Amino acid sequence: MAALRDRLTVPVLAFGGILMAVMQTVVVPLLPDLPRLTGASAGAVSWMVTATLLAGAVLTPVLGRAGDMYGKKRVLLLALGMMTLGALMCALTSDIRVLIAARALQGAAAAVVPLSISILRDELPPDRTGSAVALMSSTVGIGAALGLPLAALIVQYANWHVMFWATTALGAIGTTLAWWSVRESPVREPGRFDTLGALGLAVGLSCLLLGVSQGGQWGWTSPRILGLLVGCVCVLGLWWAQQLRARRPLVDLKLATSPRVALPHVAALLTGFAFYANSLVTAQLVQAPKETGYGLGLSIVATGLIMLPGGVIMLLLSPVSARLSAARGARVTLAVGTLIIALGYGIRIIDSRDLWVIILASAVCATGTTLSYSALPTLILRAVPAGQTASANGVNVLMRTIGQAVSSAAVAAILVHHTSLVGGAPIATLHGYLLAFAMAGTVALVACAAALVIPADPAIPGARRTSTGTEAPRDEALEGA
Repeated sequence: MAALRDRLTVPVLAFGGILMAVMQTVVVPLLPDLPRLTGASAGAVSWMVTATLLAGAVLTPVLGRAGDMYGKKRVLLLALGMMTLGALMCALTSDIRVLIAARALQGAAAAVVPLSISILRDELPPDRTGSAVALMSSTVGIGAALGLPLAALIVQYANWHVMFWATTALGAIGTTLAWWSVRESPVREPGRFDTLGALGLAVGLSCLLLGVSQGGQWGWTSPRILGLLVGCVCVLGLWWAQQLRARRPLVDLKLATSPRVALPHVAALLTGFAFYANSLVTAQLVQAPKETGYGLGLSIVATGLIMLPGGVIMLLLSPVSARLSAARGARVTLAVGTLIIALGYGIRIIDSRDLWVIILASAVCATGTTLSYSALPTLILRAVPAGQTASANGVNVLMRTIGQAVSSAAVAAILVHHTSLVGGAPIATLHGYLLAFAMAGTVALVACAAALVIPADPAIPGARRTSTGTEAPRDEALEGA
């Protein structure tokens, strides 16, 4: 029985990562109909996405730090449980206030991937760690690619609450399997939890992401947006000073600002920006009316199916990315991945009218994202002590989230300023989409440059421990070149 549990550790944790991405994605096909279904305004309905984004950004580094201190499995189960509870609340209500609160609760699931990566680093033998971490990193894209068509099919052919009942059942299965098969890591970072630091980070990030996500709707020069951005700078400035003085800070800023950690964080932000633009722009472009001259007029279900090959590619390529990192180094994998993302956008600029070219270019972007996302946690694991892996990877995932939020705002700003009337309605022009592709491709190239200047590895600070608590050699799979 123990051997079976050990064999199930990687697939169960990967299943949890896929569930997290599915939970974040399934609400997207519902957004156009939710005002009618809930009796709420379109602005209120948009908070079902914003609330998850804000909660995930705040809770990811906090739960990561809690996992390092109190036990990664314990906090992982907490995150999965909150995710499942949020799905159940959505299944039981049509009240927009409860729905928004439930979606905020589901934001805790964003911590599943960094916690799982840390567990894999602590528990697996060296020859399995690299491929397992690569698979875990790819679950974000796999789940997103699976979630959209699944949700669209349910919404089109069944009551919308069925979607949340289905995700509740999946969440309960994932939580139960994690409780049964995943061992608790003995690697801990003892100390007192930095409550003041957690509150400061929560307020600062909320101001930042709320300002970025609502800027297009409220107006970028409106007093609310300017106040949020100024407040973000002030609060995070005070938080930074507090973290430097704290004996046991929430985020070890001295470590986080070292080049071997800071540059992967910068690359994560840029990669998150480039990755998200592919999904966002492709979905809008193929659903545009045929009268535009470039749109395909596809349904939400067909749009989801277009994104599905990218998820399959991420699943199949994760072992390849691990082998590339082991042979050439994770920073080379990251550089190659971001370069491939830029190539995908180059294809989109050349031709965005033919369906097969759109699918091909999206698949190319998915290939680059697989390589990039698999390399990022590997770079972090090599650069931080074993007792800080969950919190450090939590910060890295946070940077991806911020990149995605900024990408969404930037794409929206470009498309809003490049529209024409089609059938009396303003529709984004092809030129606007091409500008968005060029912007995302340029950001991917900057991420490539950031990857190339990441310093080579010295010795990892802190040996890896086995599940029995004894010292073990460093992971050769994480060593790179």
